[in-house]
Amino acid sequence: MFKYVVKKILSEIFYLTSGRNFVASSGRPKINGFCRFGAKLVLGANANFNGARTYGAGKIHVGDNFHSGVGLKVLTQSHNYNGESIPYDRTVIVKDVVIGDNVWFGMNVMVLPGVRIGEGAIIQAGSVVSKSIPDLAIAGGNPAEVIRFRDKNHYFKMKQDDRYL
Repeated sequence: MFKYVVKKILSEIFYLTSGRNFVASSGRPKINGFCRFGAKLVLGANANFNGARTYGAGKIHVGDNFHSGVGLKVLTQSHNYNGESIPYDRTVIVKDVVIGDNVWFGMNVMVLPGVRIGEGAIIQAGSVVSKSIPDLAIAGGNPAEVIRFRDKNHYFKMKQDDRYL
């Protein structure tokens, strides 16, 4: 019982200190680790963050049933290296990030501006996602590459039966 109460108190502290720069379509997200939301988030239902930081002036659209490991970083802007100065100028390039429904990120994942991660994708720990990942893909590495795909029949059966964590 004591452990449960401590966990709820910590979750509330993490929520209150997260920056709360988000719009949640269905309730508030579950925040189980330190989060700082600098970019504007548009969240689906049942979003779970176990420690995350977001950066930039763009938006991050997160689908339903999202889960992240500790150390997630999502960027929505980058420096303009084709500008008036080198190595870059004072302007920034803003690109939104879209994360589909039922996506799971391992620990220490970094997502770069303009990326779309498809429904049901799994991104392995330590990955740097620099280009879009298709639906049901399991991707990893730096840069993240598709390694294989989830079993489509199993995935859609679980979805049909409302088997969400």
